[in-house]
Amino acid sequence: MKLGIFGMPLHPPTRSAAETYEEDADRIIHADQVGFDEAWIGEHMSCTTEPISAPMMFLASLIHRTKNIRFGTGVIALPNHHPAVVAAEVSQFDHLSRGRMMFGIGPGGLASDMELFDVLDGAYRTERMMESIDTILKLWSQDPPYNIEGKHWKIKLADTVMPELGVGFIPRPFQQPHPPIMMTAMSPFSDSVKTAAMRGWGPMSANFCPEYVIASHWKKYLEGCEASGREVSGENWRVARNIVVARSDSEALDRMLDPNGSNYYYFEYLWKVLLAVNYTAVMKDDPKQPDEQVTVEQLIKSMVIYGSPKTVTEKLLAFRERTGPFGGLLMAAMDGSGANRAREWESMTLL
Repeated sequence: MKLGIFGMPLHPPTRSAAETYEEDADRIIHADQVGFDEAWIGEHMSCTTEPISAPMMFLASLIHRTKNIRFGTGVIALPNHHPAVVAAEVSQFDHLSRGRMMFGIGPGGLASDMELFDVLDGAYRTERMMESIDTILKLWSQDPPYNIEGKHWKIKLADTVMPELGVGFIPRPFQQPHPPIMMTAMSPFSDSVKTAAMRGWGPMSANFCPEYVIASHWKKYLEGCEASGREVSGENWRVARNIVVARSDSEALDRMLDPNGSNYYYFEYLWKVLLAVNYTAVMKDDPKQPDEQVTVEQLIKSMVIYGSPKTVTEKLLAFRERTGPFGGLLMAAMDGSGANRAREWESMTLL
């Protein structure tokens, strides 16, 4: 099984951005040193709590500070970008990293970004995302002239092409035909998972989903494989979880429920954000439970895997048996304020 780090990342907005960038970089360097396979970083344009607006720019700074770890965008919100820009930048990063790039895509999950880019309507956002990835794949699969007549983007590059000078060519990635493509999912029975399976991409299940939602993603993956005639395998399915590992079960429990702890802040923040946009169902064990009855402690207990190394191993194996045979586990990266940094680094090492 692949082991990775997934960072939105998320930090209190009172912290210095320069400080949190350094912390997030140090976390990935540590992950590389202790044997993690992957590091995924999210993209958010309009939120100081989730401060990385350009994940490839951030990850590029780590190419020569790490040895083996692969880098993933978690995710590029395709509705918010011109597909030619994404195609060129992903290709560049893939070459700079000598093929350590993984291309995570999605419609975006931050409401303020959706408003900023005028893509609040879900169906419209999904339509733009799918047109964008199809356009990117076309650009990577052919030489100019380019003439792609989409609904949202019309790409034409023909009149100024000079083949002998290399002018007019969209660069192709280092990995051929392209880096691995992953698509995120957080809703129960998400059609994104079915789409990923049908297209041969890897689904990524969010860490702030209850167990039944993760299990529903495996069902949708099976649907997609069956519909497209693809072989069923969970090897390319990644599941993110909040994980707290300490020397004993009791110490891990104390850290997990500490009101000043990173997991408490994380779930309190996410609940408030989703409550404001009326999208709380993705976090509740029981979608019918009234929002006013939900507590932060309840959310933490239902979604965080915690304990000693032995206990966490047993919990992860049992969780995988109940949800489906995912081939990649992504540990959600928490904020490292105060005592939380040492706790986070220890959790990574023990995991």
